[in-house]
Amino acid sequence: MMNIKGKNNTLKAVLDVILYENPSTQDEIAEKLGLTRRYVTKLLQPLVKRGVVKRAYILDLKKFDEFSEMFDEEPTSREHAGTFLIKEMLKNMAEQVCSQFDMSFDAFLKYDEGMANEALKLDFVTNNMHEKIRASVDTVISINPYSEFSKTMVFGEIAFDLERIADHTAQIANFVLSGCYEVDEEMLDTLKSMFKTSRKMVNYSMKAFLNEELDYKDKIMDYEERIHQLQKKALNNIALQMADDDMDKDRSTYYLSLSRVVKAFERIGDISVEIVDTAGEFYRNIPRTTTPERFRRQ
Repeated sequence: MMNIKGKNNTLKAVLDVILYENPSTQDEIAEKLGLTRRYVTKLLQPLVKRGVVKRAYILDLKKFDEFSEMFDEEPTSREHAGTFLIKEMLKNMAEQVCSQFDMSFDAFLKYDEGMANEALKLDFVTNNMHEKIRASVDTVISINPYSEFSKTMVFGEIAFDLERIADHTAQIANFVLSGCYEVDEEMLDTLKSMFKTSRKMVNYSMKAFLNEELDYKDKIMDYEERIHQLQKKALNNIALQMADDDMDKDRSTYYLSLSRVVKAFERIGDISVEIVDTAGEFYRNIPRTTTPERFRRQ
């Protein structure tokens, strides 16, 4: 009896890794838990055959419900369990995207091609996390599409927003790989301020959504105003440099790539505003405008 309980506890640990840590292989699961890959395969094989665990290690929440009793857990609403699960996945994805953002800008500051390539590789992990959240949202909605839990669809929107932020950080890393010149100090100071401001916006917007901390909206809107002031300053700086420059093809590429970096920070800020607006609708039924943030300013 103890052996069965011990096996079930190990299986639960394996499933927790799949749920919350987004492993890509059984080797990764085994390494995280200090198990052999062979033992992980043995534990998962029956669940794979029954469709509880799918390829790329995504749990089917509907089928997983059948196994809840073996873990001695109190029966709870599948809706609340699903909410908690997907919020944890979104939290992990937000941390991943912020790491990608940090590494991209660090590569930019140091003009480090190796680091820029590593930042771009992180995007594959981000995309995989997005797919897992999307699959989980589809599963939960299929369980009870008529309840208020259909609001779960919003989780998919937030995951998509995070993926968009990650895509914009790629523009920052790509600047280093495009063979551009290093940026002068004055421009660099402005871009540092843009990074700090947009990075805070991402952090506060996700806190607003994950923890229902909607008071962050005022702070985010203040940061939005700040980032647009910095964007204007940066673009004016680029225009002045272009006017004084006898541009060849390489210099044209430099200014174009630098403008994309500036735009990336601005778009990350706009998406952060969209996330906090989504939080307001999700928790307090405050309707979101259908006009994208960048057009509202006009």
